[in-house]
Amino acid sequence: METLNPKTTPVRTPPAETTQILLHPERRIGADMALWRSLGGGKALARAAQDPAAVREEVRLADLRGLGGSGFPAWRKWDAVAAETPKPDKYLIVNGNEDEPGTFKDRMLLEETPHQVIEGAAVAALAVGANRIVFYINPDMARSTAALKAALEQWRTSDLLALASTALGKPLQLDLLPGSGHYIGGEETASMEWVESRFPFPRGKPPYPAQAGVYGCPTLINNVETLANVSHIVVHGAAWFRALGKGTGTGTKLYSLSGDVLYPGVFELPMGTPLRELIFVHGGGLLSGKPLKAVFTGGPSSTLLTPADLDVAMDFESLRARGSNLGTGAMIVISEGTGIVKRVAEYERFFAHSSCGQCNSCKVGTATMSRLLDRIDTGRGTAADLATLENLCAMLPGSGRCHLINGAVQLLDSAFHHFHDEFRQALR
Repeated sequence: METLNPKTTPVRTPPAETTQILLHPERRIGADMALWRSLGGGKALARAAQDPAAVREEVRLADLRGLGGSGFPAWRKWDAVAAETPKPDKYLIVNGNEDEPGTFKDRMLLEETPHQVIEGAAVAALAVGANRIVFYINPDMARSTAALKAALEQWRTSDLLALASTALGKPLQLDLLPGSGHYIGGEETASMEWVESRFPFPRGKPPYPAQAGVYGCPTLINNVETLANVSHIVVHGAAWFRALGKGTGTGTKLYSLSGDVLYPGVFELPMGTPLRELIFVHGGGLLSGKPLKAVFTGGPSSTLLTPADLDVAMDFESLRARGSNLGTGAMIVISEGTGIVKRVAEYERFFAHSSCGQCNSCKVGTATMSRLLDRIDTGRGTAADLATLENLCAMLPGSGRCHLINGAVQLLDSAFHHFHDEFRQALR
């Protein structure tokens, strides 16, 4: 049975006064294909079947980014895969291995509007010439998996799949594959290993997935939220999509808000919405009216923001300029009175548990950081323990095949930068 942390349970609040294209707050569509098509579903696929190359250009002009954490321009991946020759197939992996604490946007998309995710994937497949789509979903997301499975069964007998297959010149195959249940399984090369029935160890690069992915075939890997935007861009155009954002942001973004706020949940807002607006307008402010202490941005594998950063625009460039990053769009709010040391120790324990063990620096490094932070948090730490942690922050970045060790270090380094006194006060 699917269980959720009470502090990260998606609680829907009244929608903000903004254009919402991914979530439909006025009704639950779910796996109802007839309702989805009555709202315009299927139009993008019909257009993509006529001119796949035009779809890639529209996605480029829209500046659609990877919304699973990296922010990498989607069109660059698409063009790279489109330029490759099938060997003998081309794959598209729809990455729904959402497993980072505080992130729960993809599960809501899959539960409420799975058909737009499937259509986005089908459009992307036509645009790059992929004939195999694998929906790679976190096995703990039981409701999401059930909704997606029901929707896929309808697609397999629909005229839409027949249309896509005709445009490709070969059958378009749709497969649902539960993930490994490992956090590291969300890394794109790890997902390819799992699709090939192996343990999800991240691969070294190059070669990149576009050149040699699943079974050596060209492979495109996009996040659920990224693909959910595609059909809207195709139907309404790049200029329309760009105009939805604020400042340098384009389109809308699903922000997962949790922690010490009155109304946690998933909020679809213009990309570039200020952090202050998300917390105090849409989130209703902090519990018990306490002052804000910090915000974990992009989930815990990122950096901390403080009250001095409340007016920052939540888009990729603006947060990067503050030394932070948007990541998945998860914002975990911490109020005054909550110990930073304890919270950081909890997250570092998660990273230590999640390390796949392939890279010794990550396996030993995260375990050591977790052990020392537990000592400090429980009043048993020494100045030598703190110094060791600081040295690890300087030594470990870039030493692993994937981002896990970098994220673990970035979290700790950011906590030291803003709250070093708390760590010293916790020492024995």
